[in-house]
Parts: sequence; structure tokens; C-alpha cells
Amino acid sequence: MRQPATIRGSLTPRTAWIVFAAAAFIYFVAVVQRTALGVAGVEALDRFGVEALGLSALSVVQITVYASLQLPAGALLDRLGPKRMLLAGSLIMGVGQLLLAFTDHLGWALVARVLIGAGDAPVFVAATRLVSEWFPPRRAPLMVQITGTLGQVGQLASAIPVAWLLHEHGWTPTFTALAALGLFAGAMSLWQVRMPPDDHAHHSVPSATGASGEVSPAAPAHRPSAGDGSASAAPPLRMRDAIRPPGVKLGFWTHWTGLFSANTVALLWGVPFFVQGQGLSTAQASGLLTLLVMTNIAAAPVIGTLTARHPLRRSWLILGGATAIAIAWAAILLPSTPRPLWQLAALIVVLGLGGPVSLVGMDYARTFGIRGRLGTATGFVNIGGFAATVLSVALVGAALQIVAPGTSDYSLGDYRIALSTMTVPWAIGVTGILYSRRRTRAEMADAGVTVPRMREVLREGRRL
Repeated sequence: MRQPATIRGSLTPRTAWIVFAAAAFIYFVAVVQRTALGVAGVEALDRFGVEALGLSALSVVQITVYASLQLPAGALLDRLGPKRMLLAGSLIMGVGQLLLAFTDHLGWALVARVLIGAGDAPVFVAATRLVSEWFPPRRAPLMVQITGTLGQVGQLASAIPVAWLLHEHGWTPTFTALAALGLFAGAMSLWQVRMPPDDHAHHSVPSATGASGEVSPAAPAHRPSAGDGSASAAPPLRMRDAIRPPGVKLGFWTHWTGLFSANTVALLWGVPFFVQGQGLSTAQASGLLTLLVMTNIAAAPVIGTLTARHPLRRSWLILGGATAIAIAWAAILLPSTPRPLWQLAALIVVLGLGGPVSLVGMDYARTFGIRGRLGTATGFVNIGGFAATVLSVALVGAALQIVAPGTSDYSLGDYRIALSTMTVPWAIGVTGILYSRRRTRAEMADAGVTVPRMREVLREGRRL
């Protein structure tokens, strides 16, 4: 008789892959909704009659709502489950896009962006929760990366078919089609999304020597206990308990530092900078956004595999990525003349690595979060990159408004000054990583886990 594959066996059941595909598709649609305005930035300047700050406001309000709702979304996810949250999020985004399709007033456009941000808020945390439950802990980091990558293909959809639709058919048909896509994603959540049975679910937090190879002191150290070893006597977990472990805070700063620079380009300022500042055509600018997504796709499995194999060295990936991003921006912004296309492509490749690196923060939430509050911990981590994006997009818009008031036609010099303000969120993020890493390693040392120095690792490697 054929032996069925089980969730605890070496083979993952077909249902897990079906649920994974549905969750990734819903997240893909959410990213399309989130990034569509990025390819319509020039059209939005004309449609709503705004300057840089007004255009920034359309992105800032959406991202602000998204980030501010991450903790409530995570708490509701722990209570209501992924199916309901994905359904509600998809429907709310669809309504927001429909409103944006038919308005030409900035006030109503801001309301539409609020709805899009609110609907987007629970989608990614719900999708990663499904992956953590359906797939074994050793495979979870890679599957989270793949989920994020498949979702980020939505940026590719924005850069090519949405841009084409906008050019050929105009604003209203384009955003009406996006609204219909949101409704279809809602139907997909009803049709295919489900949690595994309790006796088949994988715990996202490993045991003291978890399958990921990493000791997670947060599991025993931060789970409240009555002191008699009885789990039933533990007091209810609070939201602040979920975000208290320093490893979860390290995840927050990881997401903050890795994501904001690519988001600033993809969500708003990339196309205007490439077209107005660098003299590229709209097609070339869209091609660079496509390259951003392709880099994300190519890098995600590599980053996911390295994360799973070397969990004690995750922070080196993060700090290395932050350093590369700073160098890449300096190479573009320091010269006073437009850069050749290959240099802009190199910048985009480096920024594309930031997306997968930022998702390492989700792995910190998985390994250091508290069972029963993983949705809240993941939501808190997910705030990081989008809070940094709000700060970055607002700083760029404000700087453009200051250096070139009364116009929406900005020069390369204007963009060089404005984009250099991204050093502020970068410095904040790197400082947060270093501080949280020190606290996390101190807590791990208290639990008996010592992270060996790099020279010791290299010396041992040479010996072997």
C-alpha cells in the first residue's frame, strides 16, 4: 500500500504546497496594489496637481497606515487566523483601488491610500504564518524567502503590465483592473487557505536545540510561567511580551535596514529619479525596476539557505548588505553628472539584495518569538522596513520641496541632495542592529550558547 506523506515526515504533503501557492499569490496581488503608484508617479503629479510633498503624502500615508497596523494585525492574526485576515485584507485593498480609480482630488486619493495600507497590513504576516505552520523548521527560512520573492514579483507586474496598461488605457481602467484583482485574491483566500490540523502543525519556535541548529533562549526564557512547571498556570501573554525579546528587536532593525532603500525606489522615487534626474526613458526606468525584482528572485533562495545553515551568523549578512547599499548609493550620488546605465543597474542589483536580507528579520521573529504570540512578533518585525520607508520617502520629498519649491520638474542636483537624506534611516538601522545584537548574544550566553568569534571559526575551518 502506498504510504501517504505526512507533515511530520520527510515529504511535505500536497496540501501544504497548495496553501503555500495560494498565500504567495495573495501576497503577490498585495504587492501589485502597494507598488502600482510607483510607476504612476509622473501621471499622479498631473492628475492631482501636486508637487513633491503631495506625491510623497500619497505613499507616506499608505505606508504609515500599513506599519502602524502591523501589531494589531499580528494580534488579530493570532486570534482569527490567516484565512479571515487574508480575505479581509484583499477586499479592503480592492475597495481602495476602486476609489483611487475614479477620483482626481488629493483628499479622496489619500483616503484610498489609507484603505490600501490597511488592507495590505495583515497579508504578509498571515502568509508567513502559514508557511511556518505547514513546513518544518529547517525548511521554514527558505520557504519564507520564497514566499517573499514570489510576492515581490508583484513589483515586476507593476513595472511592466501595469505600466503598459496605464500608458495604453489611462488611469481609471488601470486602477479598476487592480481593484478587480484584489477581489479575486479575496476569493482565493476563501477557496484554498487553511491552517494545518493541530496535531500536524510545525511549531515555529524550535526547542532548545532546534532543527535550525540555533539555540533560541527566547522560548524558555520569555514564556511566562507560574514557577511550578505547569503551562496551564501561565498568565495570559501580552503584546509587550511578544516584542520584549532582544532577538525580536534585532529582527525589527534587520527589516528596517534591509528594506527601506529598495522600497523608496520601487514605491515612489525610482522612476522620477531615473527619468528626470538621470535622463532615462520611461521604458528604461521600468526596466530597472524589473531588474530590482529579478535580483530579489535570484538572491532569495541563496539568502534563505545561508540563514538556515548558519543561524549564528545571520547578522553578518545584514551588516554586509547595509554596507553594500551605502557604497552603491555613494557611487551614484557623489558624481554631479548622469551615470551610465550600467552603473544604475549595479545600484539596482545591490538594492535588490536588500529585500531578501530584510526577510532574515522574520527568521529572528520565528526563532526568538514566543509561541502563541508569533503573529504579533512577526507583525512587529514587519513594521521596521516600512517605518524606515515612511521616514525615507518623506525626507526625500521634503528635501526636494526645499531645494526646488514651486515646481515638479526636478534636476539631477535636486535629486542628489534629496536622496542623500536616506543616510538618516540607514544610520539609525545599523545602530539598532549593533545594539540589539549585543543584547541578544548576552542573553544567549546566559542560556549557555556562546557565539564563537569569526577568527575562531576560520581557524577551526582551516584545521578541518
